[in-house]
Amino acid sequence: MKLPWLLFSLLLSLTLWSAMATASNVSYDSRSLIIDGQRKLLISAAIHYPRSVPGMWPNLVQTAKEGGVDVIETYVFWNGHEPSPGNYYFGGRYDLVKFVKIVEQAGMYLILRIGPFVAAEWYFGGVPVWLHYVPGTVFRTENEPFKYHMQKFTAFIVNLMKQEKLFASQGGPIILAQAKNEYGYYEKDYGEGGKQYAMWAASMAVSQNAGVPWIMCQQFDAPESVINTCNSFYCDQFTPIYPNKPKIWTENWPGWFQTFGARNPHRPAEDIAYSVARFFQKGGSVQNYYMYHGGTNFGRTSGGPFITTSYDYEAPIDEYGLPRLPKWGHLKQLHRAIKLCEHIMLNSERINVSLGPSQEADVYTDSSGACAAFIANMDDKNDKTVKFRNVSYHLPAWSVSILPDCKNAVFNTAKVGYQSSVVEMLPESLQPSVGSPDKSFKGLKWDVFVEKPGIWGEADFVKKGLVDHINTTKFTTDYLWYTTSIFVGETEAFIKNGSSPILLIESKGHALHAFVNQELQASASGNGTHPPFKLKTPISLKAGKNEIALLSMTVGLQNAGSFYEWVGAGLTSVNITGFNNGTIDLSAYNWTYKIGLQGEHLGLYKGDSLGKANWVSTSEPPRKQPLTWYKVIVDPPPGDEPIGLDMIDMGKGLAWLNGEEIGRYWPRKSPTHGCVKECNYRGKFDPDKCNTGCGGPTQRWYHVPRSWFKQSGNELVIFEEKGGDPLKIKFSRRKITGVCAIVAENYPSIDLESWHEGNGSNNTIATVHLRCPEGTHISTVNFASFGNPTGSCGSYTQGNCHDPNSTSVVEKACLNQNKCAIELTEEKFNEDLCPTVSKKLAVEVVCS
Repeated sequence: MKLPWLLFSLLLSLTLWSAMATASNVSYDSRSLIIDGQRKLLISAAIHYPRSVPGMWPNLVQTAKEGGVDVIETYVFWNGHEPSPGNYYFGGRYDLVKFVKIVEQAGMYLILRIGPFVAAEWYFGGVPVWLHYVPGTVFRTENEPFKYHMQKFTAFIVNLMKQEKLFASQGGPIILAQAKNEYGYYEKDYGEGGKQYAMWAASMAVSQNAGVPWIMCQQFDAPESVINTCNSFYCDQFTPIYPNKPKIWTENWPGWFQTFGARNPHRPAEDIAYSVARFFQKGGSVQNYYMYHGGTNFGRTSGGPFITTSYDYEAPIDEYGLPRLPKWGHLKQLHRAIKLCEHIMLNSERINVSLGPSQEADVYTDSSGACAAFIANMDDKNDKTVKFRNVSYHLPAWSVSILPDCKNAVFNTAKVGYQSSVVEMLPESLQPSVGSPDKSFKGLKWDVFVEKPGIWGEADFVKKGLVDHINTTKFTTDYLWYTTSIFVGETEAFIKNGSSPILLIESKGHALHAFVNQELQASASGNGTHPPFKLKTPISLKAGKNEIALLSMTVGLQNAGSFYEWVGAGLTSVNITGFNNGTIDLSAYNWTYKIGLQGEHLGLYKGDSLGKANWVSTSEPPRKQPLTWYKVIVDPPPGDEPIGLDMIDMGKGLAWLNGEEIGRYWPRKSPTHGCVKECNYRGKFDPDKCNTGCGGPTQRWYHVPRSWFKQSGNELVIFEEKGGDPLKIKFSRRKITGVCAIVAENYPSIDLESWHEGNGSNNTIATVHLRCPEGTHISTVNFASFGNPTGSCGSYTQGNCHDPNSTSVVEKACLNQNKCAIELTEEKFNEDLCPTVSKKLAVEVVCS
């Protein structure tokens, strides 16, 4: 049965692609975008091309399409495309044209958010670092150098898209373009120059003649030449500035970003669905999930500072490319329900009907009498039963029911019946490459190179006082050495009595390792909410000359805020207390500086580095040793599942595979408080509402794309800053090992695929649907209970009402099947059991 569906899907995509290959006219009015005379209600999904790899793009786009998405949205990443003035790069992960064409081939539209400032938790907000050092430049205001380079890049991208015929006006998929990004928050801080710049940016963008409308998000004074749009967790109450503009939601955040050392935020599927349903209920026409697939901040591309290498965002498609269930599936069903109402909604007037103090219906009726309705319960605590057109409807708190015919509730945002996945990271020890020429080592052969703390080679410069880290490195590296020396006399009390003087350091950020006489004394860092930090630590000094070597580090660059490009990093004061004469202030001493690491200079992360450094080969690499490079040649993990690099037993540093930048690793632990065992979806969401992971590492696994592996001879390189255990580094395969679902008797169970107006019924039978990944089957039923079970996937428990035949019913329907369906009927279960209880069926199965 698989082949006909794939053939149908392919033919449908080709048909849509063929239709889009002819020039399309994109216009709009107050109700919607109009493409070739047809009104469109559009569901969009943000997928950033540099945050995955080209080998992943087709599957990501297809998974979004299968989730009911019409449009792919992406920013354009200026600093990835113009690494130096006038030198452009569009290869590898930055092959924008290839990405857009993959979207086109899938028969989907695309929204191109050129910016070119993007924020996006991406380093420097996407603006090239070199631009900050062009004399006289101030970002994002009425400033000629900035405007010149911004216009030059915008024109370059628009012309590139035109050359490839990718705008809808040329037959391509791009239906909207964006200029600037979220400037309305900061415009007032730039005074009159901010207002002038915003108006100029709109005019400049429109003058590019892209042939499609331009948008500006969160621009509260946007001119009439563009469409102003909304970014928020909720945009149902948003109204465009001008009455002739459609209501567009450019960023609905289905999760949130993470910072190293912080808890893990989660946004429940019920609340996301509620926000989307409310938006379309209130006349919305285009809604974009930011992010639908977050991906990975490979290399040093993360912003913040302190944004993690993972940019998973708890999006409907996870960092590794797997649908996140039930979120992806619940939203897929929502999209289908909304689409059933599309024609009526876009071709009729909306009438609001009050159904209670916090309950209402918005009703759409067209000229033929066809009707669609959204019924909402905005009460964030209490379920309600309302009467609409003489029929009673039960509405859970904080939920919306969708009635495509004003009679049958085909979907409720709070009733999640779609299955959840049990996803595991299955560890695989590093395996020596079969083709390794060196047979003298049993097991893995490790090459080790240890950096000398402080100055290596020639010093870059000597200067009295402390310099700004970012202005010195210009982000060519995360690392900057500050070194000086101090003479200690034999008469100092701490020399005689063995006590320890105290080193006091203040820094603008982001992190620091302090060495004295080649020995690591202490480390310190800021965090995502407060990058500056102070270090206070006892140190060991000897009589005579003492070398002080301080390794300052950046952990991403600022990516947003007023005048954000001027936010610095690095040391601001260094003192040592405990001397006979009091405190010694080293801040004004002569400091010797070295930019970067010796291993970076030697290119130790590249495949041809063996001849450039004095690597030491061993089967027992040193552990807990700072400033150490490790290299090992390994085979890829078995199977075809996505791969994560498990760094739980390492400290902090950088990782590469075959010269490709995996990124920064730092299994920094989060606070032990502030988490929830169960998230209450009811009520407005904020990023601190539903945190998990307290006391654990913010990020343990680091995505290594399968396409980066060779069949054998893969070179894994690690630079460890403060000390870890390389023998415990593992690859892990990300695998769906089971599925589960919990469905109540009153859940809508109408088949949205085949539903047609008038054919639905409120009396359909609630059903649990389970499906294992392709190539696997249901091998074991771990849990089954019909009654009043509680809990969530992986932790279901029986309630005081339980049908003892539950497991046998599920086993009969599901064992050895790839998929199965279990109806909640009296033929299968004991309906007379607990007659006063509203019953559910909870099931968890193993897929193998």
